[in-house]
Amino acid sequence: MFDRSFFSSQVGQAAMVSIAAMIAFTIFAGMEPVADAPAMLVGLPTVELA
Repeated sequence: MFDRSFFSSQVGQAAMVSIAAMIAFTIFAGMEPVADAPAMLVGLPTVELA
């Protein structure tokens, strides 16, 4: 895998920042409120085909 000298280089530090940004994006995307689709369709009129 990687040793300590990789993470002390500029490329290693950029990789760590990139990984942290991806983790933060994943956390914030998971915190976004999700609209419940069946609850939104309760008040809409429906048309049924025979």
